[in-house]
Amino acid sequence: METTDLRIVENKDKLKVGTVLGIVFISFIVIFFILFLGITLYISSSDKIITGIYIKGVEVAGLTKQQAIEKVTNEFNTVLPNNLTVSHGEYETQLNLEDLGANLNIEEAVDRAYNIGRDSNIFYNMGTIIKNLVTVQDLGLNVTLNNEQCTQLFNDISTKLPDTVVQSSYYVEGRKLIITRGKTGNVVDVDPSIENIKNKIEDLSYASSKIELVTVSKDPDAIDIDKIHTEIYKEPVNAYYTTNPYVVYPHENGVDFNISVEEAKAMLNEVKDEYEIPLKYTAPSVTTNMIGTEAFPDLLAKYSTNYNAKDTDRTTNLRLAAEKINGTVLMPGETFSYNTVVGERTIAAGYKEAAMYQNGEVVDGLGGGICQISTTLYNAVLYSNLEIVERRNHQFVPSYAKAGRDATVVYGSIDFRFKNTRNYPVKILCTVSGGVAKCEIYGLKENPDYDVEITSRVTETTSTSIKSETYKTVRQNGQVISSERINKDTYKRH
Repeated sequence: METTDLRIVENKDKLKVGTVLGIVFISFIVIFFILFLGITLYISSSDKIITGIYIKGVEVAGLTKQQAIEKVTNEFNTVLPNNLTVSHGEYETQLNLEDLGANLNIEEAVDRAYNIGRDSNIFYNMGTIIKNLVTVQDLGLNVTLNNEQCTQLFNDISTKLPDTVVQSSYYVEGRKLIITRGKTGNVVDVDPSIENIKNKIEDLSYASSKIELVTVSKDPDAIDIDKIHTEIYKEPVNAYYTTNPYVVYPHENGVDFNISVEEAKAMLNEVKDEYEIPLKYTAPSVTTNMIGTEAFPDLLAKYSTNYNAKDTDRTTNLRLAAEKINGTVLMPGETFSYNTVVGERTIAAGYKEAAMYQNGEVVDGLGGGICQISTTLYNAVLYSNLEIVERRNHQFVPSYAKAGRDATVVYGSIDFRFKNTRNYPVKILCTVSGGVAKCEIYGLKENPDYDVEITSRVTETTSTSIKSETYKTVRQNGQVISSERINKDTYKRH
């Protein structure tokens, strides 16, 4: 009986101890729960990121959003370059992150970091906080690129690839249209290349390696004869002018295929690298040179030289050259070429044998004497204050001009050229009559215009040579604007 009572007492004692332990354990759990519930509630109301949070290796725990943004930005700016290298085979180039419109979206990553432990129910958030006490969570970046900017960049890169596609093209050479057939090649495949670069930036690995561009094979566009014809074709346009204000509108020649469009298309049936289509030009009814002198109200300069009218062959040569030049209109910025305008001096063109300088001697030659016209025009150009582009002196001082004031020409080798540097077109009138060769240059005077003074002097005379210098002085309103030596010439003695 006594033994039974002892066992009951022992059981009761054990029950009491178990109950106490249970109460202690439950109390501990409750306290722990209340503690972390409090911590969770505190964190929820705090403006700091919870412990254990990193963004691409940069710790942001315990920071406010703004502090985290600044820290991550500074860290990345320190270690990351602003350029990345892309390549295709042996080709490579650097791209700027700004040009790609790259955005690391650091603020978005910080928002995600801040919401950890806050973005679910209180129990889940508490579990996340407890887990982060012993583990680390490293967040990635959601990098974005500007598709429009990238597309433009990659399209430009495509044209520079050594194995890029070559599009068909055409150009005009004289009276022929040359079409070249394109070739298949590679171009940048934009979307996968953008994705490849985006991934490299998100991994922060672009700084240490080249990024291979994704390319795709592409055939050139088919040759479009209709499109080419539309671009080439042009109706002739008459020249005309207005007087208030004075404006000269030059003529434009018409251009067209000299074969039908169907015949041009038939050429493409034969696979060739190059095709030639003949062209025809149509002059308008009114060319620029036909515009009357009323469109050129002011005489800018004139100059004349004398010739022997009894020398009929030489006079014929002077007249032919003058007729070619007479009426020529030079638009602003255009360059006049004596040999181009006058053309080759041939028997078919009507030129005669007359005295000319050749190999240090005076001999009879075809077109002899026309240098008198280039000399006369040269002096008129000087006084018009136009730019001399090319001018050479004779071997001997000619009879019709002083030393330093002549301009010789030889077809195919020596030219006289000048440029219209004025703001308005000029018209050249050139006549040969009654022993006088005269060149006049008309245009529109500026307000105020320039006055030009040309002076030449012989600086040295020996038994074999004559040397001279020529100076040009430009005045405006009586004030000297410029004064310079324009020629330093050496002539042989006769």
